[in-house]
Amino acid sequence: MRVLVTGGAGYIGSHTILELMAQGHDVCVLDNYSNASPEVLTRVRALSNGTIADFKGDIRDAKTLDDIMATFRPEAVIHFAGLKAVGESQEKPLHYYDVNVSGTLTLLHAMGRVGCRRIVFSSSATVYGEPDYLPCDEAHPTRPMSVYGRSKLMVEDILKDWAAAHPAASAVILRYFNPVGAHASTRIGEDPQDIPNNLMPYIAQVAVGKRDKLTIFGDDYDTADGTGLRDYIHVVDLARAHVAALDYAARKAGARPFNIGTGQSYSVKDMVAAFSRACGKDIPTVIAGRRSGDIAAIHADATRAKDELGWTASHTLDDMTASTWAWQSANPNGYDD
Repeated sequence: MRVLVTGGAGYIGSHTILELMAQGHDVCVLDNYSNASPEVLTRVRALSNGTIADFKGDIRDAKTLDDIMATFRPEAVIHFAGLKAVGESQEKPLHYYDVNVSGTLTLLHAMGRVGCRRIVFSSSATVYGEPDYLPCDEAHPTRPMSVYGRSKLMVEDILKDWAAAHPAASAVILRYFNPVGAHASTRIGEDPQDIPNNLMPYIAQVAVGKRDKLTIFGDDYDTADGTGLRDYIHVVDLARAHVAALDYAARKAGARPFNIGTGQSYSVKDMVAAFSRACGKDIPTVIAGRRSGDIAAIHADATRAKDELGWTASHTLDDMTASTWAWQSANPNGYDD
């Protein structure tokens, strides 16, 4: 299948491209490199020994999208391109709605002009907000607590309406939990452009000496050790979920959300201990007050993904931390190395 991957030079996108190419799909990438490096695609090409068409441009640029559609003629789109920092979204709400929501609308219009009716959308478990029950299944109420989460939910609703209006259309919505880890080659991994917003890359930067210590925000939650519990998933498992979703989109019409997680949760202190095992050194930490918007615990019920996509996560927590350390220690400055 010819697959356009928006935001394909990013952390999850780059791993997904490798899995797509391993399955024989033709790939075209659109990325503006606001949070990625062109070096990523150089490494992916070397790892896959294949060709990747790529365009530099913004998801909101209709002309660029039309040029891609006319040149590549995609049969499906995997849509990663967007902004993802919860804190920043509260400070720049209009920017987040413009990129995440308006960008998706521009993409759907461009797809429509060439008759492309399949899309796999990178959503997030943040659409659930504070959970009423655990584990969260797809029927759980959606009450996002941030502009970022609301922008993701808006796109989900748009895709549901779009699919309802076009009986042959398919929109597979992947609500993923907390992607971590890196490719076994150590050639691609997570490389935040600024101070990491997520736990694992921050721990990795502390371990490699780029940062002094990890700040743990809150140790008074109603959990076993007082720190927040999250469902972490290896990025390669997540990439394979996108390939399974693409196969699903080829045979099923309509819009359908799927949780992509392991069904297990680990605390912040669990993650620090696991990373210490992986790197063989202690990770300095300091306790601070809770952050606004953080919740005590969440993890996935991924039964639907298993039953309908034929997908389950296979990597363990130690796989996640070991691969992250292997990537970070081999590339202490990320793609700048």
